Amino acid sequence: MGNTQSYIVASLSVCSVCLVYVYIYSSHQLLKTNVVTSDRLPSSGYLFIKYLTKALTRRTGYLYPAAKTQREVVYTVLNCRLETPVLRRFCSAAGYGWDYPDSEYRDIPLCFPEFLCHRPMLMLLTDYNFRLSPAGLIRVSQSLKTYHPVDELKRGAFMLQVRVLVYRQVHAGVEVDICLSATSPSGSPVWESILTLLSKNKVHKASRCLAKKETETGQIDASVPENVKQVDFKVPWSTSLQCVWCFSDYPLLCLPTWLFGYRLQTAPSVWMLSVCLAEIEKHRGVGVITAPINITAQFKKPLLVPGKVTIKFWEMITNEGQSTARDVNFHMQQHGSSTSHVVGVISKS
Repeated sequence: MGNTQSYIVASLSVCSVCLVYVYIYSSHQLLKTNVVTSDRLPSSGYLFIKYLTKALTRRTGYLYPAAKTQREVVYTVLNCRLETPVLRRFCSAAGYGWDYPDSEYRDIPLCFPEFLCHRPMLMLLTDYNFRLSPAGLIRVSQSLKTYHPVDELKRGAFMLQVRVLVYRQVHAGVEVDICLSATSPSGSPVWESILTLLSKNKVHKASRCLAKKETETGQIDASVPENVKQVDFKVPWSTSLQCVWCFSDYPLLCLPTWLFGYRLQTAPSVWMLSVCLAEIEKHRGVGVITAPINITAQFKKPLLVPGKVTIKFWEMITNEGQSTARDVNFHMQQHGSSTSHVVGVISKS
């Protein structure tokens, strides 16, 4: 009997050591460098611990001083491969349909590379040198650029990178610009997106006035032409891209939002933008989003789920010097009301 108990205790001890090594120590060692490979990324459990630690020890809306040994906050992931099941899951959830990758003459969705960057983003947000709390980050705006069709990533092993560009003190708190990029197997830049995230100062009463001002400026102005295409879209309980962390766009574990102080579930910003682009492609054709293009988007009010939204898009002719360009404006708003969620423009580079 004693030998059996000793064997069980020894086995449990070995398992515990192995778990600690696999999920904690090895992940810690990986993050000592800024360059990792796609098959050796830090575990979700380790990043969860880092996130929770920073969220509990740092307050939102405050820019912490740079460390004496401050290094650039950037992570590069090498040898990434496009996996069809992951692409299908994204397409099914983000407004394209599960069979989208099999359709002819259609490129990979423009927001898909951002979906692939969710783990590197978590590594960046929980990095010791990231000067904000990872909790409560709100996506304010986004600019997206394609140099070549995203389909170039199908040709082999590609590279993903996330990088902090700049911090800004603003009226409502602190903003940070983060650059996400994807590079083709040949080394050419394919896709790039700059996210502006806001760490809101909750004790700043003026932030409420700012939110009200943003809502007012998010309305379509009187210059919108009459030939506006309008699509009503139902928002499900779960978008399958739903992120339950306080920074709302990059999931680790499927935990209830109430654990982090949220009473209501909201749709991720990347889902809202992707749905708008999917509807534009369906009704205007793939030429509208064919590389090279620039997309700028402003995110207004959070979108509560479930619900219903109205997506509007229309062409605007702009004169740039001697050339004439046709930009596509789009606007997602609450169905039956003037509450704006996303306002953006697609233009040719």
